[in-house]
Order: sequence, then C-alpha cells, then structure tokens
Amino acid sequence: MLELREIECLITLSEQLHFGRTAHELHISQSRVSRLLRDAEQKVGGQLFDRSSRHVRVTALGQVLIDRLRPLYEQLNDAYSEAVAQSRGTAGTTRLGFTGAAGGGYAAKLIRAARTYAPECRIVLREVPCVDLLGPLRRGEVDMLVARLPIREPDLTVGPVLGHEPRVLAVPLDHPLAGRVSVRIEDIAGETVFRLANTAPSYWRDHQVPLVTPAGRTLRLGQEVRTCQEILSLTAAGQGVAPLAESVARYYAQPDVAFVPIRDLPTTSVALVWRTTEENARIRALAYCGRQLGAEKEVLLDRSA
Repeated sequence: MLELREIECLITLSEQLHFGRTAHELHISQSRVSRLLRDAEQKVGGQLFDRSSRHVRVTALGQVLIDRLRPLYEQLNDAYSEAVAQSRGTAGTTRLGFTGAAGGGYAAKLIRAARTYAPECRIVLREVPCVDLLGPLRRGEVDMLVARLPIREPDLTVGPVLGHEPRVLAVPLDHPLAGRVSVRIEDIAGETVFRLANTAPSYWRDHQVPLVTPAGRTLRLGQEVRTCQEILSLTAAGQGVAPLAESVARYYAQPDVAFVPIRDLPTTSVALVWRTTEENARIRALAYCGRQLGAEKEVLLDRSA
C-alpha cells in the first residue's frame, strides 16, 4: 500500500515534472523525492515516471494511477482541514464591533491577521454608535468590540491591547495655543471643554476628557457631544477645545483645527473586549491575533525611540 507521503510526491511531481521544484514544493530534499518515487514504483511493480537528465514525464501506468489517486488525496486533505477547524472551534462567524474611523482601522488590521491564523473564521464588521458604546456588546449584537480603555465592567473581559496613542489637544486654528509645540492640561484651565454624552460609564468619560487639572482647577463644560465630527466642528467654530486621541487627528483632520500634543496626560489605549460568559474558540483566536498586533506595535515603538 502506498503511504500518504508517497502519494503526495507522485501528484506533485506529475504537476511540476521537475525534481527540484517538487522538492521545493514539498519542503524536502531532491534525494528524498527520488527515494519516495523509487519506493512507490517498487510497491506498484512498474515505472511511473520516465526521467533523464533532460526531462521528467509521467508514464501511461503512472497517469492512470495518479488520476485515480488525485481526487482521493484532495478528499483526504479536505477532511483533515475540516477536522482541524472543528477541533479549534474557529469555524463560523464572529461579529466585530468598532467605533469611529480609528476603531475601524484597528479592526481592519485584526481581520488581516486573522486570515492567516484562523482563515476559517468569518469576521463581520459592525460599527457601534458612540451614543451606545457598550450596549450592542451586552445585547449580543456584536461578539467582540474594539474599545478605547478604560473598561472596568464585571461582566466584560478586557483582552489584548491593540495599540497605545498619545493625547492631543484640538484647538481652533487661530487659538493662542495652536502654535505651541506641546501643551499641558493645566494650560487649558480657563478653557471650555465639551461634555461627552452620558453613553458610557462615568469613569470612561472622565478619562477621555479630564474635568480637573493636576492643580485642582475645574474646567468649564460646554455643549454635550456624541461624535468626533461634532467635537471638531464645534472646535473649529471656537466653542471650546478638546483633548483627543492622536488617531483622531489622522482620521478627522480639518483645515480649521490644529492638534497640539499634550505632554502631561497618559496615553490612551485600545483593546478587544467581549462578554465573559460568551467566550469561545473564535474569540480566543482573534484575541491571539490581537496580542500579535499589539506586540508588533510595541516593537515598532521601541525601534523609533
């Protein structure tokens, strides 16, 4: 009886008709290809390939055998792939939520990474409105969420961090701080900042837009806002200033708004979040991909330092 490796060698050699290319395709040596062919021919009891220094050709006997073996080999591979997918539990669909263009950018990178590690997992993107940050996740409308931290909810698991971003201050182009190289949060103590709508936990809102400076001065609160576009439009109109993540400057740049680095606020982080009780193999696979992305980001930051 022919062994699987011998069958694989016969089929590949019939396609490549070259010992070197066959060896490369199978990741083995040319001498190993020759041995596998010789062993197969001894078991069959006839010559399967004509070979010389100039050419390699399939014999009539070899063609009959390979034509019968090929569909069986393909079925065997399909059965193996299906078994692996089922054992991993990653076959199926995962709905990935994100907010805004920056969240969509992280989600896109995660999908690209998952194509290699869990190709059998189908990922469907769902944009989550800022007005209902955690609602779609809790209601089961999405399975995972690309979310800006902090998230400290007892029913949710915070997974791998996908990236860290410095903070910037959005100011009107004609604002006195617009020409600064950087600012401190203390520099805006007399300014108006926008109130984030009550759509996320209070600790989350306080982290995104600090309401008290390190010296204890309370910032004035302006209009309630729900989207980045609202924030920047009001900023451009001179209605206030806004501490934001650096990615907002990249995705929502406006000609009438300047973005100045804030040097005394901690970076803001983006991570994967899911319902703890609903964790499954697909979620764990995507979390693994997220850890790889986060690690790559850290390496890039180290190299640029």
